[in-house]
Amino acid sequence: MTSSPTSAEPVPLRSRIGGAWVDGDGADLVDRNPARPDEVVAHGRLVGRAALDDAVAAAAAAAPGWAATPFPARGAILARAAAIVDEHAEAWGAELAREEGKTRAEGVGEVRRAADVLRFYAAEAQRPVGEVYASPRPGEQIHVLHKPVGTIGVITPFNFPIAIPAWKIAPALAYGNPVVWKPSLDVPLLAMRLTEALVGAGLPEGVLSLLLTDDGTAGALVEHPGIARVTFTGSTAVGRRVIAACGALARPVQAEMGGKNAAAVLADAELGLAVGEVLAGAFRSTGQKCTATSRVAVTEAVADAFVAELVRRADAITVGDPLDDATWMGPLVSVAARDRVLASVAEALKRPGVRLLCGGHPFEDDRGKGAFVPPTVLELDGDDELWRSEVFGPVLAVRRAPTDRAALDLVDDSAYGLSAAVFTNRLDAVEEAAQLIDVGVLHVNSETAGADPHVPFGGGKASGFGPKEQGRAAREFFTATTTVYLRSAVAAR
Repeated sequence: MTSSPTSAEPVPLRSRIGGAWVDGDGADLVDRNPARPDEVVAHGRLVGRAALDDAVAAAAAAAPGWAATPFPARGAILARAAAIVDEHAEAWGAELAREEGKTRAEGVGEVRRAADVLRFYAAEAQRPVGEVYASPRPGEQIHVLHKPVGTIGVITPFNFPIAIPAWKIAPALAYGNPVVWKPSLDVPLLAMRLTEALVGAGLPEGVLSLLLTDDGTAGALVEHPGIARVTFTGSTAVGRRVIAACGALARPVQAEMGGKNAAAVLADAELGLAVGEVLAGAFRSTGQKCTATSRVAVTEAVADAFVAELVRRADAITVGDPLDDATWMGPLVSVAARDRVLASVAEALKRPGVRLLCGGHPFEDDRGKGAFVPPTVLELDGDDELWRSEVFGPVLAVRRAPTDRAALDLVDDSAYGLSAAVFTNRLDAVEEAAQLIDVGVLHVNSETAGADPHVPFGGGKASGFGPKEQGRAAREFFTATTTVYLRSAVAAR
């Protein structure tokens, strides 16, 4: 594994409570490089329940002024934050690679994606902020106003440490709501960087608080009486607990959860394209995307050729230090994640009808000390736990289908419903897939991963709950409507 430059000293980590950066007084928070777990990227201490209460109180004090701030002024702050993020994209992208494991190119791309999201919601000030409807009564108009809802509790995962927070926090702020944010403790540095950008852009005190805190305080955030709504991205198991807690409080919640995304490679597919896109979907970001391709159903007529080329190219992927520009795939987020993924593969291989085609074993060179797992492809003769349960790593399960329709049925055969892909040149097959497959995002001749900031994103089944994220769809969650029947006193005579 090629060595790469590292910073001499760990970056000090701080939370942002109200209008101040604070050092925690709780347990140590050690942010390690998963490529070299003995290398500390950043270090600080956690805050606790008192900091949560202070953050919510600061948000409540700031809420009236932020809601009353003209929308263009709020948008200007987001636009300035986007410029700051762009300015630091190279440096922050490298930090992202060091703390989370994405390659440098992926890290820089994600930072720039966060800037794009901030710019999109900055531009919301130039779009309609309500609707006017005709009334059946003379001299009257019906106005539908969209207003802030109050303090938003934001809980984000490790796998997109700046992009996912941006697409939750930016619309919350744009529509006039203060935010209290709890990020994953696996990626605290990028959380601090996004907060720095927003504060540096002129965000008023109390409008955004960053809590580097434990899961217990995160639970208290969900249930805090000062929180109006909660937006969460993470596992389905945790998401369901968040949904249940909010349900008991009659508190609106938006939850994006797990995925077991599949691609269907039909008989007429362009196999070179399909192989390349499936590899990207399965192994970019080391398979740690909620939209990653983790299942492939391939029609029998092309299965031999597809599987052979898939395995050949998966075996050739360069795995190593994410800061080495020759690396195609970096490590998982932690050694614990590595051990969990390898254990899932080992358990699957004990079951009948499961065959390992490549990968599946720990590295025996220096990479064995880090959180590295090789690209892993397994073929299944029939149904298996590996077809059903999310692994969240670079593991791809392949099944053969006798017909194109059977391949589409296999794609839809899941408790999850986030993303899917279909590889075909037949319009009728595309139409059939769009009607048959119950997912929030469907890709045709491209990988399952990927979403643009100006269109709705989210899943169904066990993958999502509540309004969709991104695009103008976000307004549904971050605002409340008031329908105003407007008639002049003169017209009423």
